[in-house]
Amino acid sequence: MKKHSARVAPLSACNSPVLTLTKVEGDERPRDSPAPTETQMPAGVEAGGRAGHCCWKCSREQLKKFFWGVAVVLCICSSWAGSTQLAKLTFKKFDAPFTLTWFATNWNFLFFPLYYAGHVCKSTEKQSLKQRYRECCRFFGDNGLTVKVFFTKAAPFGVLWTLTNYLYLHAIKKINTTDVSVLFCCNKAFVFLLSWIVLRDRFMGVRIVAAILAIAGIVMMTYADGFHNHSVIGIALVVGSASMSALYKVLFKLLLGSAKFGEAALFLSILGVFNILFITCIPIILYFTKVEYWNSFDDIPWGNLCGFSVLLLTFNIVLNFGIAVTYPTLMSLGVVLSVPVNAVVDHYTSQIVFNGVRVIAIIIIGLGFLLLLLPEEWDVWLIKLLMRLKVRKKEETAEGNGDIGSGLQSKHRRTHPSFAR
Repeated sequence: MKKHSARVAPLSACNSPVLTLTKVEGDERPRDSPAPTETQMPAGVEAGGRAGHCCWKCSREQLKKFFWGVAVVLCICSSWAGSTQLAKLTFKKFDAPFTLTWFATNWNFLFFPLYYAGHVCKSTEKQSLKQRYRECCRFFGDNGLTVKVFFTKAAPFGVLWTLTNYLYLHAIKKINTTDVSVLFCCNKAFVFLLSWIVLRDRFMGVRIVAAILAIAGIVMMTYADGFHNHSVIGIALVVGSASMSALYKVLFKLLLGSAKFGEAALFLSILGVFNILFITCIPIILYFTKVEYWNSFDDIPWGNLCGFSVLLLTFNIVLNFGIAVTYPTLMSLGVVLSVPVNAVVDHYTSQIVFNGVRVIAIIIIGLGFLLLLLPEEWDVWLIKLLMRLKVRKKEETAEGNGDIGSGLQSKHRRTHPSFAR
């Protein structure tokens, strides 16, 4: 397996280069196979032609990835912001965040069927559904998906998934969607801290600074609303949701390691099955205890519920599998770009006040988010860039001094002509 293959994570709004979980299929290359060298290429014009063709092909592929990235960013931003706004709208008629969480999570069952449909359409070596399922089940071990594996390796993540989404939706009831979306971006800082402590990941000072900025932004966001009871509870709920999201990713990496696209799709479908089998009892209990109660099924806004579920499913599909066509950093930008989208919608639909403290808090958390997108070797690249600029400046200075010297020498010759005949 390639050591630095691109990966994403099978969790809602939790794709972070800090901790990568799912590798791109077909990205592996045997380590023993040597890379093509210059000696293997024909000399002369043919080698130059092939090199130019290779450079053009690489630039075209990069351009294609960039344009795909723009499309993926727009899709992630619109689906995440749309689902958040639609959830806010749903709670005006249907005050049941846990039931909404349960209903939307049931749609996770569609992950593996949709993946298999894509496999049938695009793969040259088509497998039957049973064969593909068995191959993806190897992710759980030699024995596949057994009852023991289901309860030890899938059920805990089903609980964390439900808690992540429920706390997020419950927070939308308490505070505006702009604050919820920007505070949830702190999950990347929590992922780094947990992976640094638990997984012994590489220490990076810039990511510690990002974590500090995230915490400072949380405090400032609380201060912006004057520490009111509802705002403190809402902010605590979002921070709890971000923490559950980070814990999910770290535990996935610790217990399960890396997964291919098919394995991730199967895993997410299993979470949907777990939700149907074992979480269904909770909305029923909440209904009969009148914690989340509605008079009749006709009062339920089914359009909003289905719309929210479709947007959330679209968001998860693009977030988890969009890395096959573009860069993970571009995909991560889609999540943070949903913040200004939610801010614009809140400005026209609610009574949110964008005072100085709130704006500074949003900027601080956004800056911390962007710092976490820096690659691990960013400091080495920066030093190399500075060294190149320094060398180039010295060369330009030397050339300038040489031109001045030659000009003075020619002038001296003109003022003192030779008398030799």
